[in-house]
Amino acid sequence: MADTFQVTVRKEPNYAVLYTDGYINNTGGEKIAQECYKMLDEGIKNFILNLAKSPIVNSVGIAVLIELIERVREDGEKVIFCNCTPVISKTFKIMGLTQYAELYNDEKEAVAHIHS
Repeated sequence: MADTFQVTVRKEPNYAVLYTDGYINNTGGEKIAQECYKMLDEGIKNFILNLAKSPIVNSVGIAVLIELIERVREDGEKVIFCNCTPVISKTFKIMGLTQYAELYNDEKEAVAHIHS
């Protein structure tokens, strides 16, 4: 299976939305992290990850996301996930990600909570 994972970014003044497309494994997770780390260096500190087009995430992808969450939280800021499949939502809860990153049903809800 060819790796066709893509990340599209929409930057706003106080946050960025990352739209993922594909399987979040080591490659997908690294692409997400690279985009976020680049924006952290630019001064963007809050991130919404819209996973509507990513139906699957594996343990390596989760490990990369945990590292990202830890780095963002060092500055007291947020990583928010939205539009997750029920399987990904349940996996994130079981793995404990929801203790450190918020999870919302859709992007509108996530944006409303970015600075709450």
